[in-house]
Amino acid sequence: MGPVIHVAGTNGKGSTTAFLRAMAEAAGLRTHVLTSPHLVRFAERIRIAGRLISDEDLGRRIDEVEAANQGEPISFFEITTALAFHAFAAAPADLCLVEVGLGGRFDASNVFERPAVSVITPVDYDHLEMLGPGLDRIAWEKAGIIKAGRPVVSARQRPEAEAVIEAEAAALDAPLWLMGRDFDAWEERGRLVVQAPDRLIDLPPPGLLGPHQYANAGLAVAALLALGDPRLDEAAMARGVAAATWPGRFQRLTKGPLAAMAGDADLWIDGAHNPHAGHALAEACARLSARDGRPVTLIVGMLGRKDASGFFAAFTASSPRVFTTAFHSPSATPAEALAEAARSQGLEARAADGVEDALRQALAGEGAAPHVVICGSLHFIGDVLALSPDTWPA
Repeated sequence: MGPVIHVAGTNGKGSTTAFLRAMAEAAGLRTHVLTSPHLVRFAERIRIAGRLISDEDLGRRIDEVEAANQGEPISFFEITTALAFHAFAAAPADLCLVEVGLGGRFDASNVFERPAVSVITPVDYDHLEMLGPGLDRIAWEKAGIIKAGRPVVSARQRPEAEAVIEAEAAALDAPLWLMGRDFDAWEERGRLVVQAPDRLIDLPPPGLLGPHQYANAGLAVAALLALGDPRLDEAAMARGVAAATWPGRFQRLTKGPLAAMAGDADLWIDGAHNPHAGHALAEACARLSARDGRPVTLIVGMLGRKDASGFFAAFTASSPRVFTTAFHSPSATPAEALAEAARSQGLEARAADGVEDALRQALAGEGAAPHVVICGSLHFIGDVLALSPDTWPA
């Protein structure tokens, strides 16, 4: 299945993996990819040499893995990981990108004794019921993908998380590249600049929108430098960074029934659902509004176990109007409870009866058509994309 780059972290795992895939494919590398969760179709989780796994192949692999399991207890993510690796092993590849499902240390994907590179994206508070309560404990879970003597590349981290990652790498004699210390990445005149240990790399702006994507793209570049494949030259990096796509992450929605309703408003979707991601989204929204002076309106749906108040706290400075809604999950936060969480942070918020009703209310105000950002749990974003085959991820 080729050399493995294993990616863990709280936020940015999927975006970083998307940049890795785009750059690898721009270099002509056959690349297998495992990501989670899916938004509309299960097949989105598994790419075989650049293509989503086919329904026929998926059905066959599921039968084979279930037969091999012989009726023993197995979780959804465990069987997903097993069938992905089973499919990967059957097809030649130059590189395999594996995103951790949850945590890292005890994740079903954490079976590689010698990954080519381990990557840790920003570590922050999320899934506290399973990984917490403290940030040091969460970082310990993420640092579990670090392996003896194998290179690890880390995003810029909070001090508590950084200390844990450094200690784990030192204990395992794993060479550590830490963003802000051993390499860095930033936006300069609209372009991505990566300060590598041995040179400065000037690249086009990331294909994924939002200022936080410069850091995610820079982390992916550093991971490929640590990989050391000569085919991944700066020209391939430039093509890949610019071409990267990742559905549901600050994505402009131009098709489907909601886009048809939007009229003069522009419509965006983003899977931000915790405080750290909220700050990144708030900064991206501020840039949207600064560009043309039009206001931002949020439509939010979120699972009940998420820190909704912490998410909304990121928007207190910009004070967008907020419309909240439940969605098709028994774990979804009721719309009124979510609106109250927004009000607790000083935001004007109103509960709506579904995303269509929320959009109608968002568009009904006077003045310039707003930038409407539908955000929250990825399950909610998946429901939005599922409204039309035109918006299904491919």
